[in-house]
Amino acid sequence: MPHQDAALVLFSGGQDSTTCLFWAKARFARVEAIGFNYGQKHAVELEQAHLIADHADVPFTVFDITGTLHGSALTEHDKPIAEAHERDAALPASFVPARNALFLTLAAGHAYNHGIYDLVGGMCQTDYSGYPDCRRVFIDSMQTSLSLALDTDLRIHTPLMYLTKAETWKLAADLDVVDIIRRDTHTDYNGDRSQFNEWGYGKLDNPASVLRAKGYEEAKAKGWV
Repeated sequence: MPHQDAALVLFSGGQDSTTCLFWAKARFARVEAIGFNYGQKHAVELEQAHLIADHADVPFTVFDITGTLHGSALTEHDKPIAEAHERDAALPASFVPARNALFLTLAAGHAYNHGIYDLVGGMCQTDYSGYPDCRRVFIDSMQTSLSLALDTDLRIHTPLMYLTKAETWKLAADLDVVDIIRRDTHTDYNGDRSQFNEWGYGKLDNPASVLRAKGYEEAKAKGWV
């Protein structure tokens, strides 16, 4: 029988997925996490993910799918991270084709085998990098397709979907995990943890850090953090 009060969080060790991890812990009796080593330039995020999962007392499984995903500055490390995507100038170079489709499929299979029917992901279409696989319409389609594939009622929760980055910081504050977000999470696409800022580790030479820093300053100005 499915565990109606259990969730599997797609967990990278970044700001968004960590916020979602603690959001899930506040709502589900049992929480597990899954991460993916796909050859990402900022693989240090997985080291941080292990630390955070241990702190949160959440079982964490990492799938090694290195070599599966291509066509991104995150997987081809010699490509500039702050430019347009080579196949679509409307997308950033950090877009990884089919990444969330693959992640959700693997997570759904893993969850099913652990009696879990609720997935939680940090996808957001309000204040994001322009990734088409972060839109709710895509998540809804995956929820339908994976439910059909597993012949069960699979639910995909996206608590950040309609939040700005500043509002994501506020949610972290509401969950009392701002210090964890600042100190332990990793977002910087270049994998740089040599510089600590008020908003966390990284440098403002890549879109992920710029978005995170801007969101923090907006949240701070509003008195949220």
